[in-house]
Amino acid sequence: QVQLVESGGGSVQSGGSLRLSCAAFGYTYSFYCMGWFRQAPGKEREGVAVIDSDGSTSYVDSVKGRFTISQDNAKNTLYLQMNSLKPEDTAMYYCAADWGGPNSEYCLGSWEIVVATLRYWGQGTQVTVSS
Repeated sequence: QVQLVESGGGSVQSGGSLRLSCAAFGYTYSFYCMGWFRQAPGKEREGVAVIDSDGSTSYVDSVKGRFTISQDNAKNTLYLQMNSLKPEDTAMYYCAADWGGPNSEYCLGSWEIVVATLRYWGQGTQVTVSS
């Protein structure tokens, strides 16, 4: 049973930083695609950042230059370093992962396909940024 557990959320002022962590349990294979997603009240879930098994990354335009996704394979942990936070970054943040998918390139492609394909999701951690 694969389990993803997020931590590191909290409340910060605009311009502040947070580091989210996502610990993975209960599997023996390397994930092909891992990522961070967020959902604000009244809005659809959106992709924030993904990383594939080669270490290639992709970010949504609104966080480029501010957020950094990384992983520590030895610790089975995914991270999201968030700097220069803005009130519009306020949301529940989820990590997700999968070792399969429709092809070997989907992870860095369409956000809609990534969200629909990843089978394993964490319970979320809240990030609140005040102005």
